[in-house]
Amino acid sequence: MQPAGHTFLVTGGASGLGAGVARHFAAIGAQVVIADLNAAAGEALAAELGAIAHFVATDVASAASGQAAVEAAVQRFGGLHGLVSCAGILGAARIVGREGPHDLDLFRRVIEVNLVGTFNMLRLAATAMSASEPNAAGERGVIVNTASVSACEGQIGQAAYAASKGGVASLTLPAARELARLGIRVVAIAPGGMDTPLLGHFAAPEGARLKKWNKLTSPMGFATPDDIANAVLFVASDEARFITGAIVAVDGGITV
Repeated sequence: MQPAGHTFLVTGGASGLGAGVARHFAAIGAQVVIADLNAAAGEALAAELGAIAHFVATDVASAASGQAAVEAAVQRFGGLHGLVSCAGILGAARIVGREGPHDLDLFRRVIEVNLVGTFNMLRLAATAMSASEPNAAGERGVIVNTASVSACEGQIGQAAYAASKGGVASLTLPAARELARLGIRVVAIAPGGMDTPLLGHFAAPEGARLKKWNKLTSPMGFATPDDIANAVLFVASDEARFITGAIVAVDGGITV
């Protein structure tokens, strides 16, 4: 199933990686539903992309809000064929900091958005896809979740983030096995350092360590949202139709 002419829901689609993914899919002729809490940025991006794009204010951790986004995709464009989950937060903090232990509510919030939110959108999108007619190859859709190299290479101050992304990574294979009978592929991408607004949440010295860490990559430094969006577009295309249940590292080799 090629993305062109099909409908993709992109969470966190108003900025950073999500916006890059939305632009890439729209550029090749896919319909894009931008789901994000930032209404101003989401509406602006939808206006930029034109009639093939639609914005829906969405809290990915809410069952009702997530369902509304999926229903908007089906009603606006006649169906849903892909989900790209990019919504996420960092919540950088040390386990034992100067002001005491890691805030438990912060840890819960990161897990709620990054892991529970990813699963929430996966279950709702997969249900909508399962109701559609498969194509000649038996395919109904593809789900691309965003894990991270932090799932296995977490840095100081990333306990909550690394735990949430580890959960996303572990979700990939059982979800792919279960949804295969419905003609739905499930893949996770695992970016390394990426130049998005999340980088601004790293405090020194963690931020300095991360910049030094990314000098070990090839190409050197931080990936751009476009770099990662290109990988997402490939994973969602027919060229990758035998890739499912996999975690695809897009990290310049930092995990090596």
